[in-house]
Amino acid sequence: MAQVTIEVNGRPYLVGCEDGQEANLRELAALFDNQVRQVSADVGNLGETRLFLMGALLMADELADAKTKLARAHAELNRIRTSQGDAEGRAIAALDAAARRIEALAEKTAG
Repeated sequence: MAQVTIEVNGRPYLVGCEDGQEANLRELAALFDNQVRQVSADVGNLGETRLFLMGALLMADELADAKTKLARAHAELNRIRTSQGDAEGRAIAALDAAARRIEALAEKTAG
């Protein structure tokens, strides 16, 4: 297990992670640090625990919004796929009917 020192709100924290995940952990820590610093700038210093809690809650809110948008996008994609499938089915049926008519006309003119 790897250990990484991250910095949040100007303070270092030693955190463990799986080997190979160090860069990802640093990126996540930077996101959290930015959120905490923004809360601190907006609200003032609330104390580390409350500051971290507010930062985490704001990030959780952003995550929930992103999940909602993703669910809507998936629903829209499924609707489009269903609509496309219906349109393809109608197109195939129309082509089959046209082919039958053409064959019938060809038989009339040949016969």
